[in-house]
Amino acid sequence: MNSLREWEEAFEQAVDVKKSYDLAKRMEGPKTNPVLGYRTAGSKAEWETGELLLKEMQEMGLQNVQKDKIKVDSWDFHHAVLRYRDKEGKEYEFQLGAYQTDFHTEGFQEFSMVYLGRGTAENYENIDVKGKLVLIDINQREEWWINFPVYQAHLKGAAALIAVQDQGYGEIHDTSLNAQDIAGPKEAAAFSISQADAAILKEDMGNMEKTGNYTGDFKEIQVLFDAQSTVIRDRESYNITGMIPGEEPEQMIMLSAHYDSYFTGFQDDNAAVAMMLGIARTFIDMGYKPRKTLVFCAMAAEEWGVVDSKYDWSTGAYEQVFTAHPEWQGKVIADFNFELPAHAHGKKDAVRCTYEYASFMKKATEHIQPSKEAYPEGLEVHFPIQTWSDDFSIAIAGIPSSVNEFSDGEFMETHYHSQFDNEQYYQEDVFRFHHELYGRLVLAIDRAAVVPLDFGRLFQAVKASVDPDMCGRTGAGEEELLKKLNRAGKLAEDLYDRVKAVNHRYGELLEADRENGQGEGTENDLRKLERCCREFNRRLLYIFRKEQDYFVRLNWHDEVLFPQEAAGSNLEAIYKALDCLRQGDAQGSLDAVYGIDNNRYAFQFDREVFRYFTEYVLNQPADRLKWGAGRIIRHENLFELVTDLKNAQETVGCHGADLKNEYERLLKVAGNQEQCYRDDIRYMEASVEKLIGQMEECLKVFDREVQFS
Repeated sequence: MNSLREWEEAFEQAVDVKKSYDLAKRMEGPKTNPVLGYRTAGSKAEWETGELLLKEMQEMGLQNVQKDKIKVDSWDFHHAVLRYRDKEGKEYEFQLGAYQTDFHTEGFQEFSMVYLGRGTAENYENIDVKGKLVLIDINQREEWWINFPVYQAHLKGAAALIAVQDQGYGEIHDTSLNAQDIAGPKEAAAFSISQADAAILKEDMGNMEKTGNYTGDFKEIQVLFDAQSTVIRDRESYNITGMIPGEEPEQMIMLSAHYDSYFTGFQDDNAAVAMMLGIARTFIDMGYKPRKTLVFCAMAAEEWGVVDSKYDWSTGAYEQVFTAHPEWQGKVIADFNFELPAHAHGKKDAVRCTYEYASFMKKATEHIQPSKEAYPEGLEVHFPIQTWSDDFSIAIAGIPSSVNEFSDGEFMETHYHSQFDNEQYYQEDVFRFHHELYGRLVLAIDRAAVVPLDFGRLFQAVKASVDPDMCGRTGAGEEELLKKLNRAGKLAEDLYDRVKAVNHRYGELLEADRENGQGEGTENDLRKLERCCREFNRRLLYIFRKEQDYFVRLNWHDEVLFPQEAAGSNLEAIYKALDCLRQGDAQGSLDAVYGIDNNRYAFQFDREVFRYFTEYVLNQPADRLKWGAGRIIRHENLFELVTDLKNAQETVGCHGADLKNEYERLLKVAGNQEQCYRDDIRYMEASVEKLIGQMEECLKVFDREVQFS
């Protein structure tokens, strides 16, 4: 057996990024749309790619290669083509992108098309769009998601909505198309068009000022449109898995990436799947025999996989760990998830992980430096994880997860989910470094007898999230919570000291095994220590899972937060709005109300649109909400208040209105949210108390069963 450093050097020597690159390119073959690509949930193209990966895993020598059946809603986007003859008689044919909706023309049909600015409720005033195509501009990063204007158009009777990205995404070029998850019902049809193509249509509509601003003075044009986009609920798809079996069957290390894509998806996520299998190939080629079983999982349906849900992405990963293999919970001690790994998303690279793995990651990477060509400012560790990728679904199942940092760079605004995500932006030095980095991290965690979870960072973060001023104003009483958090932090420190000690001893045994030429006695000591640690490991992973259950919540913008933070954020906005109402400042109160829960959408869209996308979060079965189920637990519906304040502002201006009724209504809302805040603080206090008990039991298990000397 080699030392860790020797294995790291052997890994670096054996890595073949050319083979990984070639696989990423081969994955581009299957496609639903012969012109644009797309390899979408439950489609034939996704199935064909899964078969390609199945064969690849088998041929490289992975064992137990199989297709894990999962249930998804399928989407097959074959084409969307728009033809137009301009006022000079010139003919155009535009290729359109699409969203996950159901729409069939059965050949070219003639449609009237209108341009309606941002596609908000006021843009439809006195305009009949029934049976027509509605063209709008959208900035999904800074304004609202595509589902809101799409459903607004659907309720007005439009045949379909066609969106033009106005900054936000696809900024690399004016010919860029964009694709995102729809987060809405399949019957509200939606497509995307490039800025360049849309400009040709807008010019002939004659409703644009020289500044490019929407004036409302629209003119319809006639177009021919041919589209085939099919969504079917409850279809089969497959995650593809293969393994390198380990000596310790009770522990697994998981590597994951998704194989569905928009367009050709070179970075997102062909390169990630190829890198995952490149790491597997390297381990096999170098003859590495892991202590833990390494499982390599190519996930389907990450980009989208469930109809009419706010949480319609990361479906394949959720199904893998909750439905296909729930027994992995409690066995998989780490997941390394990969996204867009062949492009530098900044001058500094980062591993993003859960709070509990941050200490291990910092220690494991402190001696690793990327090349100056790849990342001139080095490498760091970010935490906690976000909802952008599969690692979130995996973490809430109780599997500590991580992902290569990809969400902070400009690539997400320029190339992401467009036809410009291709091999032209491939960076070999970055790709090689990520192969080496994550191979080394797998080697490091494979040499841990005990899952290296440090719970202390979570308790520190929870403590930092408690606002004493808000507690005082609401009467929440945070003193007991803070005391318990301090107690929990001390127990977490004691636990992590034991974790480090036993892992250090395990490393010594591995080193002795190397020096003794894999002697039987040392191997027996290793196996004995592994057996002694099984219950301790199980308890540690159980605590991790309960932390996800107790503390991980989401706001309406899919940001991860602690339970009381949603009410706290609402109250900050409510108090500001109340101050404005006392002064008769309608506009100021509106500005503040904009930040309460999802009430910003009450400003721009009809009541039914707002109601629909509120209720489908609060009142849908968990199997439709997937990883978002139960993460938003309270809501303030202020649609009526927003409407009344807007009317007041329009009637008497920004100041001087009689807003007594609005003040009284919002005062009741403040009372509701203050009660929520008090309840959340008490809930967290009780949760920390439970975790204290679990950590105390875990320490007893260690003292009773973990023997090393």
